[in-house]
Amino acid sequence: MAGFRLHHRSSNLSLGQTMLLFALPIMAVNILQLLFNTADMIVVGRFEGSRALAAVGATGALFNLIVNLFMGLSVGTSVIVARAFGAKNLEDIRQAVHTSIAVGIIGGIMATGIGLAFCTPLLHWMGTPDEILGLSSRYMAILFYGMPASMVFNFGAAILRAVGDSKRPMYFLVVSGTVNVALNVLFVAVLRWGVAGVAWSTTITQYLAMALIIASLMKQEGALRFSWNRLKIHTQKLALILKIGVPAGLQGVLFSISNVLIQSAVNSFGTTMVAASAASSNVENLVATPMNAYYQAAITYAGQSMGAEDYDAIDRIAKISTGFVFVTWLVLGGITLLLGRTLLGFYTSDPTVIDLGMVRMTVLMSLYFTCGIMNVFPGITRAMGYSVLPMLSTLVGACLMRIVWLVTVFKWYPTQMVLFAVYPVTWALAGVGQVASFFYARSQVRRGHAQAEGRAAAV
Repeated sequence: MAGFRLHHRSSNLSLGQTMLLFALPIMAVNILQLLFNTADMIVVGRFEGSRALAAVGATGALFNLIVNLFMGLSVGTSVIVARAFGAKNLEDIRQAVHTSIAVGIIGGIMATGIGLAFCTPLLHWMGTPDEILGLSSRYMAILFYGMPASMVFNFGAAILRAVGDSKRPMYFLVVSGTVNVALNVLFVAVLRWGVAGVAWSTTITQYLAMALIIASLMKQEGALRFSWNRLKIHTQKLALILKIGVPAGLQGVLFSISNVLIQSAVNSFGTTMVAASAASSNVENLVATPMNAYYQAAITYAGQSMGAEDYDAIDRIAKISTGFVFVTWLVLGGITLLLGRTLLGFYTSDPTVIDLGMVRMTVLMSLYFTCGIMNVFPGITRAMGYSVLPMLSTLVGACLMRIVWLVTVFKWYPTQMVLFAVYPVTWALAGVGQVASFFYARSQVRRGHAQAEGRAAAV
């Protein structure tokens, strides 16, 4: 495979510049996806009202809970492909590509079955208001039909990003997202399918995105080329994907469980609060999406650096990622708060919903950079081969402490502001744990490398 060099070494650009250039298309993808999701919310909120908006918003935490375990496996794909790429091992790349797509297909089918079986009883358990329970259940059920496509796309995107190609996934989502918006207007505004129309437009376009990324992989040259005839689960690669991906997925699941509990508390305030929280969450994602891009850049370049045994680069990646997170929080967090009411006004004209949305937004933005730290550092740690430590940090710092907060502080002071304060408090605690996990993994990797060099010198 031609040009088989670490991406940050392929030009005169600094590592920070190269990481930023890599992250920008991912950021654009995330922002575009957010805008497309926003279009979903705006269409349903404007044409169907606050009740429909609440019905869609009530599903987010539960949907992520079911999906995250399987989506976490794509983290394993990112790491093993990036390492093989850095080590210039063509056969390892070939096996990783085909194993990853196979895992994506199987995982998507499993997620669909679990989602269809449990979405209604879990929504009921969460205390979803009766007036929106039926709509929420229908919305989720339709979304789960698209899970096989969503899984395959995410695994395919992980493969391309692992070798430094973050642009093509962006192009594919631009196409599918544009189609999604058009279908939203058709299904909801014209055909008046309501919440079901929003869900079907999303599901249909997920299969479009899957088709585009599979076609792209089939046109690749060399070890990255995907062929249906080669579709096979290679046991060794599966083991590596599971070793890294399962803890990452469990971390996502644990995090989602805590969000489900928080959503249950939000539901206790009624439909208006549910709608406000849903709208505010979408606006907050304007800040969250760049953080995810930095995570993708960190795990890609740290994985490639591990494959090339360039351990000094990993330290630079950690410093650069931290700087990116802090600047993003200052700039985008400030803009979000400044324009908060205007942005919430796109979702609803109800002043009560806007007021409650601003309560949540103000509390969360106060320490949002800690959310970025909590997200970025696990990527670097996993790239070094340590995936359990980030999971444990999330379990203790975020999940358990959120439960403690809900049964103590929130129970003592059951207000919206106290409820939403659980986010920045637990982000900060989990962030400290993630940074500590990184330094431990770093010391172990360097110690192992020094010992290996010592044994080689002795021979």
